[in-house]
Amino acid sequence: MTTAPITPVPAHRRARLVLRIAAAVVGLGAVAAGAISGYGVWVLHASRPMLDGTLALPGLDAPVTITRDGEGVPTLTARTRPDLARAMGFLHGQERFFQMDLLRRVGAGELAELVGPAALDLDRAHRLHRFRALAQALLARQDPADRALLAAYTAGVNAGRAAQGHAPFEYTLLRVAPTPWRDEDSLLVVYAMYFDLQRSDGAGQRLRAALRNRWGADMTAFLDPELTPLDAPTDGSTAPPPAMPATLPARPPAGIAPTLPATLPAPERGSNNFAVAGRLTATGSAMVANDMHLGLMVPNIWYRARQILRPDDTQPPTLDLTGITLPGEPYQIVGTNTHVAWAFTDGNIEAGDLIALDIPPGDPTHYRTPDGLKPFGTARETLCAAHETCHPMAIRTTIWGPVSGQDTEGRPFVWHWSAEDAGAVDYRGIRALESAGSVRAALDAAHRTGLPQENMLAGDRDGHIGWTIIGQVPRRIGLDDRLPHSWADGSHRWDGMLPPSDIPEILDPPDGRLWSANGRVVGGTALAVLGDGGYADGLRAGRIRDDLHARDHFAESDLLAIQTDDHATVLRPWQALLTAAIAARPGRADLAAMAPYVASWGEHARPDSIGYRLVRQYRAHALSLVFGAYAHALPGLPETTPRMPPRAAWAVQRLLTDRPAGLLPPGQPNWTAMDDAILNALAAEVRAAGGVSSFRWGTANHVGIHHPLARAIPLLGHMTDPPDLPEAGDTLVPRVAVPGFGASERLVVSPGHEDTALFEMPMGQAANPQTPYYGAGQHAWVTGAPRPLLPGTTQWTLTLTP
Repeated sequence: MTTAPITPVPAHRRARLVLRIAAAVVGLGAVAAGAISGYGVWVLHASRPMLDGTLALPGLDAPVTITRDGEGVPTLTARTRPDLARAMGFLHGQERFFQMDLLRRVGAGELAELVGPAALDLDRAHRLHRFRALAQALLARQDPADRALLAAYTAGVNAGRAAQGHAPFEYTLLRVAPTPWRDEDSLLVVYAMYFDLQRSDGAGQRLRAALRNRWGADMTAFLDPELTPLDAPTDGSTAPPPAMPATLPARPPAGIAPTLPATLPAPERGSNNFAVAGRLTATGSAMVANDMHLGLMVPNIWYRARQILRPDDTQPPTLDLTGITLPGEPYQIVGTNTHVAWAFTDGNIEAGDLIALDIPPGDPTHYRTPDGLKPFGTARETLCAAHETCHPMAIRTTIWGPVSGQDTEGRPFVWHWSAEDAGAVDYRGIRALESAGSVRAALDAAHRTGLPQENMLAGDRDGHIGWTIIGQVPRRIGLDDRLPHSWADGSHRWDGMLPPSDIPEILDPPDGRLWSANGRVVGGTALAVLGDGGYADGLRAGRIRDDLHARDHFAESDLLAIQTDDHATVLRPWQALLTAAIAARPGRADLAAMAPYVASWGEHARPDSIGYRLVRQYRAHALSLVFGAYAHALPGLPETTPRMPPRAAWAVQRLLTDRPAGLLPPGQPNWTAMDDAILNALAAEVRAAGGVSSFRWGTANHVGIHHPLARAIPLLGHMTDPPDLPEAGDTLVPRVAVPGFGASERLVVSPGHEDTALFEMPMGQAANPQTPYYGAGQHAWVTGAPRPLLPGTTQWTLTLTP
């Protein structure tokens, strides 16, 4: 009997998990001793950031003042934008160098050089894309102003790191020395985010092709639908869902176990953002909310800051940025400039396509293209691991990208990915966004940006709101079926990137509300332009939409309440299914014990709820077992049981509700037997947890935030990790929270009214446990208590001088 996991770890997003594994195999005897010895304590003390005093920072045009409040949130005041970048680099280098190092190495496929041979498989997959070489090439193409900011930032990072009395403690534990930051490393941080936010292997298209090959076009359209009634797009577009076929067109091969579970959809990166127009607020300024859902570690991925550019003390600031920065980058990622506020969620547009290479018979050294046969190229890389020897790596290349795999017949395929395009990293738009004075200017800036494609919402102090995709959007021809294709004859292809005029936008919607939560935002022609890169199932988006339409007037606290909404109305059909299934089996005492909790389940994902966990896990087992019956051992896939696509949940719900005789899951004699399999899996999970009275949601759902080395060194975790408390939320509600994954920040801001803006962030600013504000803000983040966005009373002042 199997149990459905609470927090699946996607195969393509394992950098942090690999780091934990690697740490476990790097000299644990010496590591553990160092962690608890007097020397280890000295290392921690010596590597703390400098908080007070005066320090010379070569390259500055004028002094930069850095004040910090009691939570360590800095306010930087400088005369020039390069000076701000240099000073921000100094802070990042002092407080977050090890985390920056991880990101650049993940982007380059060089993680094993830091953490050891356990990361070589991840490096091998990432090195296929040769992003180090691409970053070097794209660095030279950046706008001169951005090139100057990157250079100033790099100098600041290295100066900040050098000003420490010792390298961050993680390097001592891993027995390696840090290497200096380079300008190109900032681009590699962007590539690390491409890996974290997008698929890099075409798994979704491979799965769809395998389903189609076994079950035909109609059943595939039903099992992996493009549109469902659960969608909640901002533009209000609707479309009929795919029809349920009457019968299965084929039967599975004999001998395949029908109840081997599928892997559940991964928690969506990219998160929630929403905005309301000024006519719905007391001030007339728009209001923007954002909570970006990512894997959570110690420290958090973001670094809070306020950055003020004041060329002359007698004049108001020419730039006043408040929000979050990403260590490794000199720009503000999300926040406000007092005129415009902006926020991101993962766009999930089709940013890549799987190409089935057409190989001429008898000639495996060539492949067909619209311009005739071309030979495969070869790129050579060297993979190295800490404390080990290096090994060569040969990469087969094509005009469309590296060969990344092959099908069951040995035919190679290529994942043609926008991350490998010459415009994949372009900072011009981000720099323009920092100084945008209106929503229109913010949308224009988005279209000049090269980043992983995101839903960007913006609102301005005049009350306007808008949405678009930030990042380049490919012009895809003949690729609207979400399937792999040969590109040999030119009928399937990309024709460059769309011009800004062709990228969909929504500006000032009539109802004054915008939202996105990883599902599709638009339909019709706009959806066809963007494509489907794995949109979420619409559950969170639908709840946010309903919350936004439940009021006609909003304050910041109202948007925070939506961010922390744990009301699971989307599970009502599943509670009804479980109730009926239990009632149909009166002789089973184990199910009867569940019945009162299911009946009074409360509809909220809260720690003390037994009923919520029962309903939630019943759904999880149903999805895993029913979809797994159709997807098990599909030909053409390397996985025995692949990860189900997000919107397949709608199909499984339909199947269990309608119970069509012609669509029985393979291997099941009837739907009653399928119900029994699901209930047996749930009952086994309840028994393993100690019985139904112990089956509280908070027992399974807890904070789960750890330093990446703490799993290998338990004593380290006592020093670095926050309390692993039960927490409210789930991936099915706006308050996304499961162990080690959730809101990496919560922001609510009305531009021009930053004094009433709200902000929460797990684990705060510091990476070093001996920093006085280490872990500040963690309790507010766990409980959802409102905290101010602007830094508080100054506790420390550091002056950097030329």
